[in-house]
Amino acid sequence: MSDKVLAPETVKCYHCGELCEDELVEFDDKPFCCNGCKMVYEILNENDLCNYYDLQNTPGINLRNRNYEQKFAYLDNQDIQNQLLNFSSDHLNKIVFFVPAIHCSSCIWLLEHLDRLREGIIQSRVNFVRKEVSIDYNPEVISLKTIVELLATVGYEPEINLQNASRTKAKKESRKLYLQVGVAGFGFGNIMLLSFPEYFGFEGLDHSVRMFMSYINILISLPVVFYSASSYFISAYKGLRQKYINIDVPITIGIVTLFVRSLYEILSEAGPGYLDSLAGLIFFLLIGKWFQSRTYESLSFDRDYKSYFPLAVSRITDDAHEMVQITELKENDVIEVRNQEIIPADSELISSEASIDYSFVTGEADTIEKQEGDYIYAGGRQVGNTIQLRIKKAVSQSYLTQLWNNDAFNEESTYDSLIDKISKYFTLAVLFIALASATFWYFEGPSHILNAFTAVLIVACPCALSLATPFTLGNAMTILGGHKLYLKHMNVLEKLWNITTIIFDKTGTLTRTDGARIKFVGEKPLTNEQKSMIASLAANSTHPLSRALQRHLHDFGNREQIIGFKEAEGKGVSGVVLGKEVALGSAGFVGGQEVGATVGTSIVHIKIGEYRGYFSVQSSYRKGLGDLVKSLANKYKLLVLSGDNQSEEANLKTIFTENSSFVFNQKPEQKLAYIREKQQDGEQVLMLGDGLNDAGALMQANVGFAVTEDVTAFTPACDAILYGQNLNALSNYLKFARLSKKVILASFTISFIYNFIGLSLAVSAQITPLFAAILMPLSSISVVAFATFSVRLIAKRLKLL
Repeated sequence: MSDKVLAPETVKCYHCGELCEDELVEFDDKPFCCNGCKMVYEILNENDLCNYYDLQNTPGINLRNRNYEQKFAYLDNQDIQNQLLNFSSDHLNKIVFFVPAIHCSSCIWLLEHLDRLREGIIQSRVNFVRKEVSIDYNPEVISLKTIVELLATVGYEPEINLQNASRTKAKKESRKLYLQVGVAGFGFGNIMLLSFPEYFGFEGLDHSVRMFMSYINILISLPVVFYSASSYFISAYKGLRQKYINIDVPITIGIVTLFVRSLYEILSEAGPGYLDSLAGLIFFLLIGKWFQSRTYESLSFDRDYKSYFPLAVSRITDDAHEMVQITELKENDVIEVRNQEIIPADSELISSEASIDYSFVTGEADTIEKQEGDYIYAGGRQVGNTIQLRIKKAVSQSYLTQLWNNDAFNEESTYDSLIDKISKYFTLAVLFIALASATFWYFEGPSHILNAFTAVLIVACPCALSLATPFTLGNAMTILGGHKLYLKHMNVLEKLWNITTIIFDKTGTLTRTDGARIKFVGEKPLTNEQKSMIASLAANSTHPLSRALQRHLHDFGNREQIIGFKEAEGKGVSGVVLGKEVALGSAGFVGGQEVGATVGTSIVHIKIGEYRGYFSVQSSYRKGLGDLVKSLANKYKLLVLSGDNQSEEANLKTIFTENSSFVFNQKPEQKLAYIREKQQDGEQVLMLGDGLNDAGALMQANVGFAVTEDVTAFTPACDAILYGQNLNALSNYLKFARLSKKVILASFTISFIYNFIGLSLAVSAQITPLFAAILMPLSSISVVAFATFSVRLIAKRLKLL
């Protein structure tokens, strides 16, 4: 292989497709417009990544006259890195870049193979819609600056903004749309004004004046076509480059057809042209686009469900504890995080030590030991003693939601896949119908050819199909969130349509521990100090029975420091308090003997140095449980899957129907196995249980609801979080989910009817392109309005609004 510089020729660069204007660099028998493009090809070729060029011809970004030396030196500053990184450890850093140059499948392919370009890059993933690339890398092998330089070198320089890049980007895009609408409106109004003599048939107007006005109309139309309509041209061009005919292709053809025909008629003096209709067409298309964007912003479910994300935390103010939503946290606030709770924001550790489980962030189960003063990233889960932290960075709900929602993007909606198939052929069908209608009118009435051809291209729109699902389910999510049922993502609603079996845990799900009657049984009464020790240990756990004990003993002494706190799932908790080993839990866990529990009672055995006795916690069943069971039993198979003994079976049988099943003495792993067996039998399972203690079962179920009164007990294992006090409305929630499916099907029907009627009128030349431009956005808006109104109407009938 060799490279040589040749005289400039009209040759396109093999990498970026630009003309080689100043020089032509030839390497490996391929032309490049500059050494930068040649270098990118060399990098790809050396790493066997030239499939990049197979996905699309000349997919690269032009790198002529670009120099990145010293440009990114500031990224070696650790303080700046802390502002940019989502997570950092000795062997793993995570960061997300906004990369505006992402535009096609080749971009995605190259950016997701960065690990083959540089050692130290572990993996990279692209979010095409957001134009973001997430990169995991080993900071001991490669620096952040080197990664950014690599991205810039291969033509994908990230936009780094330490303030609010997304908001700035959104403002820029909105400003451009406003300007496009303004230019189109100015052009439309003035072209109509200059066309008044044509409208009213003023025959006495001098021919030269008439032609002068027509030429002025052409000048006014140029910015309307080439600036205001530029987004349609660009979108169509990008689609065609990817060998995909998107909805903007027929619109672009319609605009070009009207413009070229108008130029021909005016310049040949065959007629006044259609520039007024063209300007009006573009103006109303942009008005529709603007109105749609405003509608989508006001109903932004990506934003809404994050704002409903129900994570709260204990904030310490003047030695007092208060529960606050994470959105209320500010920099330098001091918070308290208990065992198994999520750290909501980047913080500094105030306590002497902490053990942080970053498995939700890294996928690795190993805990990381932290010492006082260490920086702790959001998303970790504390394992062990309660710790105190000082907030160092504003809370990012989007990041925490991403942890919860990490697998959602791998799941394609049932209707999205159908829409993709329809949309793939829709535009081709529109082009065929437009050509067929033009051919028909060529023989039947040539004067109608342009109107029919252009109107068909403009009026047909599959957008309403793609809007039906997100707006219906998004509205439903918002309404359910208002009733304290927080869904992980919209696909959860689709899964609920197919549920056949509902499985309940008992403690904390069917029963409520707040207000429970608690009694201690032992050889000797507990001292106030011992009660304080038990309350301090229980306060570190999120288990419903631990929380009940903590509330019961809250007034006895101060909260004591716990050393070596441990929580054995499904067994109990232990730790050293005031120099003594304290344990709460099952008889086997603390070294006691089994006690026969009465109906409605759970037993918590106590050890303080030695076995002391037990607490009997008499919980009450949730209000309205009997009515809930009756309404569910008509449609679903009902089961109770509990870790408690069978003492409660007789009481449960008075609440549940004869067809219900009860399984007791189940360990967490047995619950998971039981659900798997049901699924193997063809059942679609909804599991309701404690978010932390039933994590495995919730994850195994088709849909898992974490039922809790404690919004700090968050786990990414569940698909939804339901406040315990609203459990009695579960039947209504499921019915609401099922009816949302009918709204989607009805929205599809409306869209099909609109397109059928619109195309029929267009083919028969009964509507003009201008009227078609008004109709097209109305179809999308009508589907959005129908979905929103219908979902809210159903919610009102079910008393959810």
